[in-house]
Amino acid sequence: MSWNLDANDFPHDGPLDAQLRFALRYAVLAPSSHNSQPWRFIIDGQQLHLVADRSRALPVVDPYDRQLLISCGAALMNLCVALAHFGIGYEIDAFPAQADADLLATLRVRGDRPANPDLVHLFPALSMRCTNRQPFAPDPVPESLQAALGAAAEAEGVALLTVVGAAQRQQLAALVTEADQAQFADPRFRRELAAWLHAGRADDGMPAYATSIPALLDFDSPILSLVTRTFDLGEGVAARDGALAQGSPLLLCFATTRDTAPDWLFTGQALERVLLTARLEGYDASYLNQPIEIPELRERLRSLLACGGMPQLLIRVGKGPPAAHTPRRPVEAVVS
Repeated sequence: MSWNLDANDFPHDGPLDAQLRFALRYAVLAPSSHNSQPWRFIIDGQQLHLVADRSRALPVVDPYDRQLLISCGAALMNLCVALAHFGIGYEIDAFPAQADADLLATLRVRGDRPANPDLVHLFPALSMRCTNRQPFAPDPVPESLQAALGAAAEAEGVALLTVVGAAQRQQLAALVTEADQAQFADPRFRRELAAWLHAGRADDGMPAYATSIPALLDFDSPILSLVTRTFDLGEGVAARDGALAQGSPLLLCFATTRDTAPDWLFTGQALERVLLTARLEGYDASYLNQPIEIPELRERLRSLLACGGMPQLLIRVGKGPPAAHTPRRPVEAVVS
């Protein structure tokens, strides 16, 4: 299983190719929209290229591939953490070829450069991190951890905004509810979501237990996809997600000054750095991105948060009950 990794198996005396392939087993544990895992990696001597796999795009919910690039950025951060743990120095060139928009980053191994000391401590969280969509305990997140999360995002050049006050939280929950209703009313959205539900998918997609569709969380069968693509479940999903937004102890929004492909990649790196930092302290997270996926609601969210830049991701943080990992494609399927 992809999540059962033993760092002691790292081939310290093996060739660089084998070392990079081993580190990529941690990279593929990154979160991605619909668990689509839209990344490929090319090992070329001392270099490793991160490439967007557009065949795994989500044209309805993510028409500009913004979330696709965020997902790839999260995988890149996992790779960097793994390399730091194994003592491998590197440098990264983002979007190194203007003529190739799919080439997102090139990582060059540098024997003359020490491993990144700022990431080493995050390594234990790589295999523990798990998206948890269940309700969180109401206990507040310590201010010290909130500051650490903000610093983790800032280290990747991304701002982390905190939703404060009951009124702001209530307005944000209303935006999430409105977005859910609008998305589920669209049959294209329902068909795309159904295509990524777990029935028939062994290495990607979303198992029933990992979705937020109410009344369907206790089984995993073809009927789940049938119901999702056939019926508008927006009212039930909206009610549940609105309650999650209201009841979660900490709501955070990632924001960037611009809204370009590099900003999306850097947001993914910041996201994973924040998630790993939270996981080390025993905290879970999940996503409430619906308002950001609808342009007019994204603008309203921007106004609500008094955000000088562009909202990229909305997450909730807290302590939830145990959650199961979602499946991952094997490294062999994504590396060449």
